Amino acid sequence: MPSDVPGYSPGLEDVIAGLSGISKVDPEGDELIYYGYKVSQLCEQSSFEEVCYLLLNGTLPLKNEFTAFQKKLIEERSVPSKLIQYICELPKEAHYMDVLRSGISNLSHYDPQCEDNSKEAELAKSIRLIAKVPTLLAARIRAQKGAKPLAPHAKLGHAANFLYMVNGTEPDPDFAKALDVSLICYAEHGFNASTFTARVIASTLSEMHSCITGAIGALKGPLHGGANEQAMYMLQEIGDPAKAEGWIKEKLAQKAKIMGFGHRVYKKKDARAPILKNWGWKLAKKLGQTKWHEIAEIVERVMMSEKKLFPNVDFPAAPLYYLLGLPIEVDTPLFVVGRMPGWCAHIIEQRVGNRIMRPESHYTGPQARDYIPLIKRS
Repeated sequence: MPSDVPGYSPGLEDVIAGLSGISKVDPEGDELIYYGYKVSQLCEQSSFEEVCYLLLNGTLPLKNEFTAFQKKLIEERSVPSKLIQYICELPKEAHYMDVLRSGISNLSHYDPQCEDNSKEAELAKSIRLIAKVPTLLAARIRAQKGAKPLAPHAKLGHAANFLYMVNGTEPDPDFAKALDVSLICYAEHGFNASTFTARVIASTLSEMHSCITGAIGALKGPLHGGANEQAMYMLQEIGDPAKAEGWIKEKLAQKAKIMGFGHRVYKKKDARAPILKNWGWKLAKKLGQTKWHEIAEIVERVMMSEKKLFPNVDFPAAPLYYLLGLPIEVDTPLFVVGRMPGWCAHIIEQRVGNRIMRPESHYTGPQARDYIPLIKRS
């Protein structure tokens, strides 16, 4: 496949495919901002719910606006019992991402505004999706353990409620905050593959649930999502800090890909990674389980010295989620929980001044030729 065709960029690298005011990735300053606010500052001082409001509305809420927004999120957490039953009864071997994709697609049948693409309806659907997806995921996690799903806890925040619905007990505040911070870090990241997929579908004027379903399909791909899961499996395979340096160097000698390192956009570091790394260490010390982070520190050091590669957000997310007691295969679905407001925000933004996305391709097939009837071919 030729790569020197004028105007052609494999993977659309460096191609400006749209205008957006939602987020900005500064590849040199290594800072991610949502509507002008640094994610590092949002993680320290804000909450995932407030970040959801910011992404959907473009501004931080006033106190009364945030109170009303939180109230609506809590009210929308419940999922029809028939859909919960459906999610729980899917084959046990079904991939969590496939389960979420099916669950969200089915949510559209219960949404009274499904086919309404007005901004008011889109905001209402966004709130419902943000609120209900954790309920779907928690129900599936419990079903896989042979436990009954739990109803949402009306007095807990978004992250704390999810952990409650998974474990059946109110979580330690540090655990809830750690998950909350991770969701903020995953909430939005520009025109990545899944967000771009959502915007392409939105450009056809298809409804929001279809856009989100497509985005999940894109995120399931191992070149986009899944690095956090693979990173944790790698840490488990290493197993001992004493073995970490030799293990990584051997893998590098074999030209193996080490998941959770490097990034196509960031040039120096992923600003989200140290945030989750610090929270992971906090939980590790609190639990007295520092082994995974000790291994991770060595892997990180070797990758920098040998390959000049820095960890991206997925690498520290892996041991953090593991210490929260969540199944490793749930790591990428948690990406969905966090990214939901970002996807919804992009869908809403795409509707403004919309034009259907229809890029060109450069033909590389045969030139015009005559058809030969089947009986004359030899």
